[in-house]
Amino acid sequence: MKIKCVLIDDEPLAIKVLLNYFENFSDFEVIGTFNNSLEGLEFINTNSVDAVFLDINMPMMTGFELISLLENKTRIVITTAFREFAAESYDLEVLDYLVKPIPLPRFIKCIHKIEAEFNLKNNIKVENHRVEPHIFIKVDKKMVKINIDEILFIEGMKEYIKVVTPEKTYITHKSLTSLTEELPADRFMRIHKSYTIALNKVKSIEGNRIQILSYTIPIGRNYSKEVKSKILE
Repeated sequence: MKIKCVLIDDEPLAIKVLLNYFENFSDFEVIGTFNNSLEGLEFINTNSVDAVFLDINMPMMTGFELISLLENKTRIVITTAFREFAAESYDLEVLDYLVKPIPLPRFIKCIHKIEAEFNLKNNIKVENHRVEPHIFIKVDKKMVKINIDEILFIEGMKEYIKVVTPEKTYITHKSLTSLTEELPADRFMRIHKSYTIALNKVKSIEGNRIQILSYTIPIGRNYSKEVKSKILE
C-alpha cells in the first residue's frame, strides 16, 4: 500500500525538487501536483490523499486558508521560504514544517514522520525487530541506504568522500564535516582532516596510525591527544 501525496506550490522549481526527492522512496506515490491552490483543494476534497506538501504564500488563496477548507482528513507538511509562520502552522496541527531550500536529510526525517503516522492510522504493524540506524547518501543519482554499524571509516577527497564498509566503498559528493555531523558522536570520531573513523572498528593503534581491518589510517597531529584519550579510555 503506497502513501499517496499531493504537492501544491506556485513555484514549478519547488515542485520539481520534491519530485526528485520522492523518486528515491518507493513506498510513496505523488498522485497530483498543482501550481494553483484552488485546483489543489478541489483534488484533495474529492480524492483519497495521505499527505499534502503545501506552500504558504500563493496567489488567490494562501496555504493556511486552504487548510481551513479541507473536507478530508489528511496530514499537512508546510513547505516555505519563511521561518516566521512555524508557530501559526503548528496551531493548525500540521505534521511538519520544511524551510526552503529543503535539504535532503531534513526531507528524509519528514518522510519517516509520514510513514509512522500512516502505519498508525492503518494499523500496519511494523516488525518489532531492532531497526538498524542508517544514513542515506547519493551515489550515481540514487539514494543508497547504509547501516551505520557497517561503516569502517570515511575518507575526505576534496569535494567528495569515500564511505568504506567491509563489503563495499561508496563515493559521494559531500563534505567530510557534514557527513560526520550526521553520525552518532559516541560512535564516530574525526581523527584527521581527511578521516573519520568508527571507534568500535579500531583493531590497534601504534604511534600516529590506527588499524581497521586491513586499512592503516593516519592520526592528524592536531587530533592525536584527543583521539588516543578517546580510544584508550
